[in-house]
Amino acid sequence: MNATAASPVTVSPGRALWQQAAPRVRRGLLFMVVLTLGIALLLTVMDAGKGFLPKLVYSTCIGFTCWLLIDGVRMAGAAGWQLWRHHRGLPLADDPMAIRWLAFMPVVLIGVAAGPALGVRLADALLGATSPPLWHWASPVSRVTLFITVLATAISVTVIWLQERVASARAQAEAARRAQTEAQLRLLQSQLEPHMLFNTLANLRVLIGLDAERAQQMLDRLIAYLRATLQASRRERHPLRDEFARLSDYLELMQVRMGPRLRVHIHLPTACAEVPVPPLILQPLVENSIQHGLEPKVSGGELTIRAQVDHGQLRLEVADTGVGLGSAPPSQGTQFGLEQVRSRLSTLYGTRASLLLQAGVDGTGALATLTLPLDTR
Repeated sequence: MNATAASPVTVSPGRALWQQAAPRVRRGLLFMVVLTLGIALLLTVMDAGKGFLPKLVYSTCIGFTCWLLIDGVRMAGAAGWQLWRHHRGLPLADDPMAIRWLAFMPVVLIGVAAGPALGVRLADALLGATSPPLWHWASPVSRVTLFITVLATAISVTVIWLQERVASARAQAEAARRAQTEAQLRLLQSQLEPHMLFNTLANLRVLIGLDAERAQQMLDRLIAYLRATLQASRRERHPLRDEFARLSDYLELMQVRMGPRLRVHIHLPTACAEVPVPPLILQPLVENSIQHGLEPKVSGGELTIRAQVDHGQLRLEVADTGVGLGSAPPSQGTQFGLEQVRSRLSTLYGTRASLLLQAGVDGTGALATLTLPLDTR
């Protein structure tokens, strides 16, 4: 059964572009600070240690003017491309600022041609000095300035290209990792949902032979339960209140079969209600408590489901007063449910989540404790 697709979140072209450009701007600023400082130091050493501050001002003005011209044009072109696609109703480009070198070289040449002249004029204005025209080839200062500018631009473009390649490789690796994780989660989910359904149908089959009227009530509840649960389970996460609501529906099914032998206590503090959790993460634990703990016990017992925040983590407990862990060897079904929960936790959270199954506090029954991080990363 396919779930209804969620409405896509609309992201404005400007916001999308800034999200893509911000890391590049930060890297560019840091690189330009290091580069202009290095050039100023080099020129000072070549000039026998004289005039570091003026050289730093000229180096900074020229370097940042070239950078603003080159990267500014690149960002403007990317913004125009995104706006054009948005206007035409096309999906926004994944990375409009990715360098296409044949189209980018004219921008570099413009920056090299105009940037040094503008940077020198800006530095002259700041220092109250007058420099010779930059294209005056007879001036050694002009020749050195142009040579350093071209060399620095070539270094900058190479560094930008390498940064783009590294960033692109990281983005592709992260996308592949997310796709693998999503595929693994969907596989685990597809295995868990039939497991839950088959267990419920097995319970219904037994009840049909014992009490046809109660079996009819259970079937009606099962239909309503499946409508809500199987659709909700297609989401990657849902609020804990939804998880508890689905468990309440399931426990109503079980109470039709077990009657007063099943006594349920559910505790969900308001502070925990909106915490996102994987769908059906508690379902196998509740099934195990009923099938292997409470049903084999003639008098039945109590099932308690509790949520709390403990030391910055979400702690979920499923406790029963059934026959206990040592009364019978675990069946294949019990192991399947627990393994599915552990596999999903490992896939979603790595080592930041855990599942512990132990005897009840007073030595009777069983207690399953699920610990999840409060964040969703």
